[in-house]
Amino acid sequence: MSKPLLLVDVDGVISLYGFEPDKAREYKFEWVDGIAHFLSLSAGQHLRQLAETFELAWCSGWEEKANEYLPAALDLPTSLPYVQFEPVARLVDAHWKLAGIDSFAGMERPLAWVDDAHDERCRVWADARPGPTLLVATEPHAGLDETHVERLLGWAAELERGAPRL
Repeated sequence: MSKPLLLVDVDGVISLYGFEPDKAREYKFEWVDGIAHFLSLSAGQHLRQLAETFELAWCSGWEEKANEYLPAALDLPTSLPYVQFEPVARLVDAHWKLAGIDSFAGMERPLAWVDDAHDERCRVWADARPGPTLLVATEPHAGLDETHVERLLGWAAELERGAPRL
């Protein structure tokens, strides 16, 4: 059995915003195409840990740009595949990422999606999707943390045991 897919957004998951200035020591400052980004210092460690269980892919408007900056900044061993959002036809009244995700992942493959901007349309999509699907929401000022990692690894372990989907 192949690994479940883990789709990782960038902004609000790895590139953080809205945090208190005195907490800036928890972040790494990076320029990306002339724009300042504050990358979570723990994000790379979390992604390396998750890569042991999941196949990782970027799921961000950054698309291929994520591979230009993030593997080196986060000490990831390699570039990651990424979801393309254009020219995929968008579904009417659907979250802008869903058509790209369906095209990239298919309908049956188990997938988890980490993002700071899931909405009700995403939850309806996840509930209706034939393959096991987990949405993990982050706070944009904190991003991916140990609680999210534990939840993702627990979900993957349940999949491996054949437990019902969450």
